[in-house]
Amino acid sequence: MARVTIEDCLDYTENMYELIHLATRRARQLAKGSDPVVRCKNRLAVTALREIAAGKVRAVYRGRDEGPMPGEL
Repeated sequence: MARVTIEDCLDYTENMYELIHLATRRARQLAKGSDPVVRCKNRLAVTALREIAAGKVRAVYRGRDEGPMPGEL
């Protein structure tokens, strides 16, 4: 894919606000040393968007009854 567009990413998220939160969280994970799941030589934010557009990264929602994830307060 030559360019990543918002429309490509919106196929995998419900709305653009969710997309922004997901891309931000993934870019922070990449900055902390997480391995990218797609091969590209872009900046972290673009890499995060490429991962979302490829369907490799998705948001996971936890219910209130499930409690916090390990490491969350």
